[in-house]
Amino acid sequence: MIILDAYAVLALLKGEAAAPDVRDILKGSEPARLTGVGVAEVIDHLIRQCRVDEEEATLDLAQLGLLDAVSEDNATAIRAGLLRARHYQRRHRPVSLADCFVAATAQVHSSRVASSDAPLLTLCHQEGIGIVALPDSGGRVWSPDAGSAPG
Repeated sequence: MIILDAYAVLALLKGEAAAPDVRDILKGSEPARLTGVGVAEVIDHLIRQCRVDEEEATLDLAQLGLLDAVSEDNATAIRAGLLRARHYQRRHRPVSLADCFVAATAQVHSSRVASSDAPLLTLCHQEGIGIVALPDSGGRVWSPDAGSAPG
């Protein structure tokens, strides 16, 4: 399974640089899912930032087959908190708690993470979590040598 972060889905919906890669992931043989927190992030962004109505935001996720989120249990929540406590650095690695849920979910399910978020990808790399590095909105792709900055 591949765990998508919210950016991956938003990039697809907005036609950004990562859209073709995300489309390929969704069409691939390996299932792709969002976390419950990721579903909330995408819906929030679509409604508040893109001015999409509530029904359309939910329909967008449903049409992509992404409304059925990976459920987060207490163990995943604890793991997400531990990851953030270990890896968060305000200036050098401002990894969000939502992204820590992505990483924790991937750990629990032995899955890979698809993202362009450098702090999240760096955390995954350091924790031994598989990565699908997507281009960011400027077309740059993260690499381990670049650390927390996009390659």
